[in-house]
Amino acid sequence: MVKYYTRACNFYYGQVSKEKVNQKKNLPLNGNKLISFDSVELITRKKKKIIQLKNIKKLPLVLKKKITKDIKNITKVKSVKKIKFQTHPLLMGILNATPDSFSDGGRYLKSKAANGQIKKLINQGADIIDIGGESTRPNSDTVDSKIEWERIKSKIKYAKKKGIFVSIDTRKSSILKKAIPFKINLLNDVSGLNHDKEMVNVLKKSKTPFVLHHMQGTPKTMQKNPKYKNVVLDIYDFFEKKLEFVKKNKINHKNIILDPGIGFGKNLKHNITLLNQISIFHSLGFPVMLGISKKKFIKDIAGKNDSIDRIGGTTSSSIHAFMQGVQILRVHDVNEIKQSIKVFNKIIFNT
Repeated sequence: MVKYYTRACNFYYGQVSKEKVNQKKNLPLNGNKLISFDSVELITRKKKKIIQLKNIKKLPLVLKKKITKDIKNITKVKSVKKIKFQTHPLLMGILNATPDSFSDGGRYLKSKAANGQIKKLINQGADIIDIGGESTRPNSDTVDSKIEWERIKSKIKYAKKKGIFVSIDTRKSSILKKAIPFKINLLNDVSGLNHDKEMVNVLKKSKTPFVLHHMQGTPKTMQKNPKYKNVVLDIYDFFEKKLEFVKKNKINHKNIILDPGIGFGKNLKHNITLLNQISIFHSLGFPVMLGISKKKFIKDIAGKNDSIDRIGGTTSSSIHAFMQGVQILRVHDVNEIKQSIKVFNKIIFNT
């Protein structure tokens, strides 16, 4: 049996988009009239076809039902507890309390430095702060849970005191259990709930919102010749199966964010293909998050123009994600990305 996938495409922006939505020529992406589409790409494992919205009614009944169902998910306003999505992406500021993270390892292990960075991220406009005590960079080792908790405990407490929405970046249910009394707002488990089988039970009991992340393999093995039949559709199928798994385990809330995991078990071609077709994941009906900040794919493309901070590559891929309706960007340099979004917003959307 052939499986079909629906990707919103041919986007319009700003006032032109609003006018087309009001004229019922276009549909709004995620309920945002400032980004709309007039076509979808109907995809199978063997072929693709662009179909204008006005021509969907001419399709066979089975296809018409499938696309109509997906469009309902694509156009609806997405929601997560205590997060208010805007017409532009929210920024998740990164706080790595580790000695070995690929970008800022060792800088925020001590509470004074970490608290200063948390305050800085908030002042620069971070909407969320993601705090982690275990590096999951390629070839990294698992950290003992006691060490991981000691690294992040005081940082969580300080961030919550500042009133910011706090996400914890951990693969371990024991860490989530300890963090829940601190009233953290979100779990960001890069293993996609695969590392710790107890995690789903803690999520069920606590009703904690979470990021459903894709990673092929483990941090130790993920970059050792990753392979896919079709990286976009394989990850889409992974999300579908995981969402069904979550439902079967009686996690009935809809406070779930999808992250296809750029750089987590993907080579350059995989990453670029995902970024090019990122809008396909809107048809699953949940907010989409991307972590593209300072990733190796930027170096692979930039070559001799690579830099330590990779601001240019991070900014350009962030704006691309913005134009595809991605709702959350996980970044190190909040001020620079916030600046680029404000300028782009003014030019394109006049907001």
